[in-house]
Amino acid sequence: MADIILAGATGLTGGLLAPILAAQGHSLAVVARRPVSGLPDSVQQIILPSEQWPAEIAKQRFEIGISCLGTTIKKAGSKDAFRAVDLELLRAFAVAVMASGARQFISVSSTMADSGASSFYLKTKGQAEDALRDCGFGRLDLVRPGLLKGEREEFRLGEQMGILLSPFMDHLLRGNMQKFRSIQAADVASAMAVLAGRNEDGSFLHHNVDLLKLAGK
Repeated sequence: MADIILAGATGLTGGLLAPILAAQGHSLAVVARRPVSGLPDSVQQIILPSEQWPAEIAKQRFEIGISCLGTTIKKAGSKDAFRAVDLELLRAFAVAVMASGARQFISVSSTMADSGASSFYLKTKGQAEDALRDCGFGRLDLVRPGLLKGEREEFRLGEQMGILLSPFMDHLLRGNMQKFRSIQAADVASAMAVLAGRNEDGSFLHHNVDLLKLAGK
């Protein structure tokens, strides 16, 4: 039986994180709507429609849940569809992981996530964080990276423009503003792997500076 279950392994950060966890010797399961290519044979793949995830997860026992779930309004097709993934699916996944006996949950969020924000995106991300806090995990790690850099399957125009400008913009973002700098998804994945299994109880926010330290940068 796996000790970690990961959702979002088909995405940028999750796709980088899964092999790291497996290489570290963790017993890992990934849950997805389609098979995840390139994973070691030791990784259990739970391939089901997302609405069936909670029932299947709750049947098993896990110590740690990790979410790299996330989409964009453009890719999802509407605000409601975006909310269905970044809030509703994430919450359902977390509740099922909690029911499986997990004490720790790690989730990728957004730098300015705030349930009181005027931005629909940031408000939804903030509501998702609140929902995770309400689950009652012994330890909750909310990862808030800046602009993620890495090779995605899909092209995102706004993101690519931001990446092109990031060397200049990153130089201007200093002090407390460093959390808005760009960051390699590989460093975020490495940091999340380090967080997995941390014993201290509580709810923790991790911005760029923390993530880079965890990743050994």
